[in-house]
Amino acid sequence: MSKREPEKPPAPPAAAEARSHTIAVLVDNEAGVLARVIGLFSGRGYNIESLTVAEVNPRERLSRITVVTSGTPMVIEQIKAQLGRLVPVHRVADLTIEGPAVERELALVKVASGGDKRVESLRIADIFRARAVDSTNESFVFEIVGSPDKLDAFIRLMEPLGLIEVSRTGVVAIARGPEPF
Repeated sequence: MSKREPEKPPAPPAAAEARSHTIAVLVDNEAGVLARVIGLFSGRGYNIESLTVAEVNPRERLSRITVVTSGTPMVIEQIKAQLGRLVPVHRVADLTIEGPAVERELALVKVASGGDKRVESLRIADIFRARAVDSTNESFVFEIVGSPDKLDAFIRLMEPLGLIEVSRTGVVAIARGPEPF
């Protein structure tokens, strides 16, 4: 007679997985608006992975805020709903789910090295279409534009070659196609 092992309880349903989302917000360009948007995130414990803001319509005094954040679908919906309720907000769009979008980021990457490592950093920069915007006998500053993943890969490859410093703009994004924001 074999021993029978107790049955294991069924596994709980898999929780919705957190995912990165790029959210564009059109707001009035006035004092305190950015602080209110940021306060919405920090007050509820949401993390901001990237944030860019600039005036996009001087005549109507409108600015566009692009926020990259992570969360479950429910959390992202809460963020969008709460943003939409802020008075100076005109429109909220989740570019991650509303259709194809173009995302770009710019980084300045400083690398200090000599000899073979210096040559290798130039070779890798050429492959990634990064441009040397400053050069000394001991260092380069490369400018690279592309998707965040492309920038991450370039930076990782520069680490063993003498990476000194990185400055990134944050993601800017726009929906593809003829429709305006």
